[in-house]
Amino acid sequence: MFFVNFTKSSSKCLYPERKIGDSMQIQVQKEDLIPIMRIQTTVLKEMVNFMVDRGFIQLLPVITSKVTDPLGPDPGSSVVTIPKIRYYDEELVLMQSMILHKQVAVAKGLERIFIMSPNVRLEDRRRRDTGKHLFEFTQMDFEIAGAEMKDVFSLVEDLIIHIIKAVKSENKEELEELGRDIEIPHKPFPVYTTHELEEKYGKDWEIKASADHSEPFWAVCFKREFYDREDPNMPGHFRNYDLIYPEGFGEALSGGEREWRYERILERIRRDGLDERFFSSYLELAKQGILIPSAGAGIGVERLIRFLSGKKHVGDVQLFRRVPGEPVLL
Repeated sequence: MFFVNFTKSSSKCLYPERKIGDSMQIQVQKEDLIPIMRIQTTVLKEMVNFMVDRGFIQLLPVITSKVTDPLGPDPGSSVVTIPKIRYYDEELVLMQSMILHKQVAVAKGLERIFIMSPNVRLEDRRRRDTGKHLFEFTQMDFEIAGAEMKDVFSLVEDLIIHIIKAVKSENKEELEELGRDIEIPHKPFPVYTTHELEEKYGKDWEIKASADHSEPFWAVCFKREFYDREDPNMPGHFRNYDLIYPEGFGEALSGGEREWRYERILERIRRDGLDERFFSSYLELAKQGILIPSAGAGIGVERLIRFLSGKKHVGDVQLFRRVPGEPVLL
């Protein structure tokens, strides 16, 4: 372990500090850093190879835009603000999720796409100790034209199994250094509705249910963003899903079948009290009938590395920590 010390500035710090004399001390687990980065390298390589082998086209990420995922009214979101910049006469936002861009991409004929997408989500500082929240992270985002939930489930299950096998094979020494033994899960993963999970574990079911399982499982039917498709046969139920890691590691992935019809999108934006003007360019594409049915998801890279390495906090797998409520060192 080594320490980085720097003198406090005269300005008031927004976050609690651990102080030693007049300096703030940040601990870095140097002995874990190298094996974690080697595991991360394997994961990134295998993710790209797997998706390309399955016929996906890799796109470059979008960093700034006129519009981004609102992450609301999802009750699981705690984003305090969407960061904005002014560039000449335009106001742009930093990307929280490329979901709306993915819908447009598949509508343009790119039927199977993926992106290693950096996301900025300025989470409430109270998320500091959840173990799974960052305010800057990377997702492996993907979208499939004409797909349904079952198609995504099968793809992701194969991906998770493939990555775990690769890490166990290529990073045996690193796993031993970290004291981590990972079991290869069996396909298909269990599927539960959020209603079943709430009934068994209570409203805050995620970590309790995760700790109660030894293999990943799916949770379906969340009432959240306007772009997730409502089940046409069951009003009030939604064709969306989260993948949950076992052993208390919690959410791994979030996704859904997408709504593509203009009238339905507009109705739900208004229902949720969102600003129609913010989504004007996206709504215009929907109005023109350009959007098509699709399904996809985003899997958090750092959360996957955390699960594979068995670390207590997702910030522990970042070289440059971006944990809500912690000061940024560099």
